[in-house]
Order: sequence, then C-alpha cells, then structure tokens
Amino acid sequence: MSYPVRLISYEEKDLLYEQYSSYPFHTAKADISGCCVKLYTLSSSVKDMWEDNFYSMSETVRSHGRVICLEDSERPLEVLFEPNTKTAFLFNFDYYGWIKSVALALAGDILEDEHQIHSVHGAALDIDGKGITLIAPSKTGKTTHSWGLLRSKDARLVTDDWYFVRSSERRPVAFGSEKNCYIDADIGTIWDEYRGLVEKAKFDNRQRAVVNVRWVTGRGSVVPMTTIHEVVMLKRDREDKRLVRELTPEEAWEYLSANDLCNPHQMVRDERKMKVREKFFRQFLAQARVHLVNTTATPQETQAAIVELIK
Repeated sequence: MSYPVRLISYEEKDLLYEQYSSYPFHTAKADISGCCVKLYTLSSSVKDMWEDNFYSMSETVRSHGRVICLEDSERPLEVLFEPNTKTAFLFNFDYYGWIKSVALALAGDILEDEHQIHSVHGAALDIDGKGITLIAPSKTGKTTHSWGLLRSKDARLVTDDWYFVRSSERRPVAFGSEKNCYIDADIGTIWDEYRGLVEKAKFDNRQRAVVNVRWVTGRGSVVPMTTIHEVVMLKRDREDKRLVRELTPEEAWEYLSANDLCNPHQMVRDERKMKVREKFFRQFLAQARVHLVNTTATPQETQAAIVELIK
C-alpha cells in the first residue's frame, strides 16, 4: 500500500474537526453509486478534477461520507478513518489518484455493510452484449488493455478502474462508478487513437489527467452497467513463459488473495470485512470464466491474446 490507513475513534474525529475547522476549504459532493461523498480540499485544482471525475450530487443531499484533504507538516502522509461516520482525513496527499480511490473505497465500505454491494478494483467493458472485466495489481496493464479493447466498435466502457457488484444467484452485474477516466499520459503512445485526447488533456504532477473518452470513441461508448461473463486477470511475471491460461475459481481466488484483492485502497481490513469480501469474490469468480494473462509481451501482442480468448 502506498499510504497507511489508521482507524480512529469518534472522539478523535471530533477533535480533528475542531482543529482544522477554520481552514478555507473548497467543497464538492459526488454521487458514487448512490452514495453522497463530500470532498473538502484546500486545492482548487483537486476540486476541479473531482467534479470532472465524478457525477455530481445535489447540495440538498446530506453526505454519507467525507474525504477531508489536509496539509500539516507535523504529520506524516496517512489516512485517519473513522468507520462509523465514514470520515477520512487525508494528510499531505499530493496525488489526486489516491484521493479519488479513497472516495471510492469509502463508498464501497458503506455499500458493503448496508446494501450487500461489493467493490471490485478493476475495469469493466460490455463487448457485443457480454461483460468483460480486467482485474490486476497496479502497473500490470489494466487501463492500457481496457482502453485497447474499447477501440472496437463492439465495445462499450463501464469503467476503467472501479465498479460495484450486487451479489445474487445470477451472473454478476457490474455498475460503473465514475463519470470520466483518470489516465496516464502514455496511453496515447500505446494506442494512437487516443493521441489527440492526450494532447488536449491537462496533466497533474503525476502526469495523469481526467479525460472524457467519449470525445474519441463517440456517444454511446460508455454505459452504466454490464453482466459479467469473462474475468481476465493480469500479471507481469517474466519467469512465467505462458501468455494465457484458464483458472479454476479456486486458483482465481488464490491469485486475488495473494495480491490483496488487487485493491490497495481498502479502508477497513478486519476479520469480519475480509470474510465478507472472500465470500463475495468466491461467488463472483464461480459465475464467470476466468483467465490469467501475462503482460510481459508488447501491449499489442497482449491485446491480441486478450481479444482472442474473449471471442
């Protein structure tokens, strides 16, 4: 995990509120799968990215959770999270990617406990009526290959980063969570179709930007949900010469479990929560076909292998 998370009490939360209440915050409310998450930040650029990234929530709706971004040179980089009020204090974060991931994790915590709706840190697309998800540890190609698949006229994007699933006895349905995508600057060098989009984007200090992929792929290329038929897990392992192999549900769970569910942004990791997540993922993986793809080849070669296996 790139930042530590420490759980705090209700009383500690109140003390922090009091300590920082005089800060001149910019605020904005996001609708994340029906949860109202309110941002407090000292940075107008972070507020602008948040409003471009997420669907907005009416100001008349009271927040279900709060993400409070603070700068304090006397504190380390960390998240202090009060789980009862779903309040996260983010100290010294200069990376928007972590801020939006904390917001998604906070919404996931609410949905998991109160509505049996679960988080998947992965991409999801609808390809010719069937849902495909890419689940992977960081820096193994999740965004690269979801955007690669989106170049097909048969493909529609649900999300390139995070979605929510309600458990049932039927195939899982993935619901998107963000209005626009947060991408790396190099996506235009990998897939030439996106070069113009990248050239017009405003990049932050980590060379990432919130962009509207519809400007390239057209109206109707982003949809709110899909039914998952195919799970593609990614890894980058130069010792393994196999490019693609099918996994049993047990093998798939073992891979997820060994890689922190491919989600470093979990706010609460107690025994109860981890049992809930294990139960969900075991059912989820048993309801679809699962493959593991090694992304050590070129993006073009790997993309061809993914396209072939999901035909």
